[in-house]
Amino acid sequence: MSFTAPEPFIEALIFASEKSISAEEIQQVLAELSEEQFSLKAIEELIEKIRQKYLDLNLAIELVQLNGGFQFLTRKEFYPVINQLQIQRSRKKLSQAALETLSIIAYKQPVTKLEIEQIRGVNCDYTVQKLLEKELISIAGKSETVGKPLLYATSGLFMDYFGINSTKDLPQLTDLVPESNVIGDQTE
Repeated sequence: MSFTAPEPFIEALIFASEKSISAEEIQQVLAELSEEQFSLKAIEELIEKIRQKYLDLNLAIELVQLNGGFQFLTRKEFYPVINQLQIQRSRKKLSQAALETLSIIAYKQPVTKLEIEQIRGVNCDYTVQKLLEKELISIAGKSETVGKPLLYATSGLFMDYFGINSTKDLPQLTDLVPESNVIGDQTE
C-alpha cells in the first residue's frame, strides 16, 4: 500500500482509536503497511495540520492531546447537550466510595489496599475490584513490605476519563483546601 498522502490515514487512525493514540503508534502502523518510513517529526506535523483543519472548520469535535497521545473529542461548548445525552442513557457514574478510593490512588500512587483502607477507614475490596474492572486503575507491582501486597496506580484510561495528560494536572491539595480551614496558630 502506498501512502502518497498519509494525512487521511493518520486522521482515520486517531478517529478509530478508542483511547488516545501516540505518534509512535501511528508511525508503527504506517511502517507495517508501507515501504515508506515516516519520521516522528513528519507525523507530528501532519497531526498538527489535522488539528488546525478541525479548528478552521469550526466543527463540534476537535483533536486534542491526552495522556501522551491524540484523540478526537467533543468541544467543551457542547458539554450541555452531551451531558443531557448521558443523563438520558443513565450511564453509571462512579460512586462516592469509588471517587474517594480513586482520588487516594491518584495522589498516593503506587499504594497498597491497606494504605487506602487506613486513609478511608473502611474496607475497600469491592471498590478496588470495580475500579480494576473499569480499567481506571491497574496493578503496578508488589510492595516490598511483609506479605508483598499489590500496589495500585491509575491507568491511561484514568487520564482519558478525566481529560488530563498526567497526574501532575490533578488539582493540588492546597487548591482544594481554603486557608480558613487551618486550626491553630500558623507560626507554630
